[in-house]
Amino acid sequence: MKISLNIKFIDGPFGGAMQFARSLKTHLEKNGFEITNTLIDDDIDLILHIAPFPFLEICSYTYIDAYLYKIKHPKTIITNRINNTDEGRKTYYLNKAFFDSIRYSDHLVFISQWIAEKFPTKKPCTIIPNGGDLILFNKIGKKFWKPGRKMSIVTHHWSANKNKGEDIYHSLDTLLSKSPYSDLFSFTYIGNISAETRATFKNTTFIAPLSGKALADELRHHDIYITAAKNEAAGMHHIEGALSGLPILFIRSGALPEYCKDYGIEFNLANLGEKLIEIRSNFYQFITSLESYKFTADNTNNLYLELFTDLLEAREKNSSKKEPSKMTIVTLAYFFIKNIILKSNRYIIAIQDRLRKIL
Repeated sequence: MKISLNIKFIDGPFGGAMQFARSLKTHLEKNGFEITNTLIDDDIDLILHIAPFPFLEICSYTYIDAYLYKIKHPKTIITNRINNTDEGRKTYYLNKAFFDSIRYSDHLVFISQWIAEKFPTKKPCTIIPNGGDLILFNKIGKKFWKPGRKMSIVTHHWSANKNKGEDIYHSLDTLLSKSPYSDLFSFTYIGNISAETRATFKNTTFIAPLSGKALADELRHHDIYITAAKNEAAGMHHIEGALSGLPILFIRSGALPEYCKDYGIEFNLANLGEKLIEIRSNFYQFITSLESYKFTADNTNNLYLELFTDLLEAREKNSSKKEPSKMTIVTLAYFFIKNIILKSNRYIIAIQDRLRKIL
């Protein structure tokens, strides 16, 4: 069986979708699937959209490209992983784009219940949560916090988007200039942040974006993970922190409660100081709860493997030999033009985003 993932595999630090794609590719190959990231071959059984929009750097082909392929190869199953919203990115085009891509999909995968509710649909769908790589992110060799020393708080984000929690991280930075917090805690931010924003932080250690073993090793040096990401559909950052043995401080936004509620403490801007003391006092209770942490890449990959196997088996059982659709020239022209417009949108969106920042 051959599966196509519509993603460009890029080395180095990158967002959660890239990590997911790399892990899934390895898992599927180990289980006998052939993986490609193009639509060149004529024998693709299933397509998984991970980044179906050309305004995303990692997109290798669009959802219209995939649908045009399906017109010629009707037995191909198109699955679509829905993993973000305008609310999460402070954009104005993601939701519309996802709704349009859903029209040309056979089966949907949502990465949380929260995002599933954002895209109501009659299409068949499955919720498969994100999971982190236990080979990289684990507690092996970790030295856990001991009473009497400062507790080190950490977060990491590939994106510099302000919705990642910049305001709350700044409040934490301010809090650390005051007693008793200055004596009890430190804060490290790993990842991208604008230079002008960074200059306003006085009590935070900044580290450039890390990936792979370097990131995992750095996370293990800390004690508590904090995430203030707003309207996050799932995220990988807090998962990697938890797998590294760090209890989580999290806000009630997006899917964070679904992923974090049993492994740390919820906080908000008003009670941050109080919750810092609380998680310090109950640190070992949360270390124990992390022993049963369930959001691993193995679990996620196995669920995708199970889904793909079921979809392909159902196709063989329930469908007779399908012939390529006889599309009219007008219909084909419509899709080709739609695809050209979709691909040109990346430049329009880039210009609009730039203007919005200037204005």
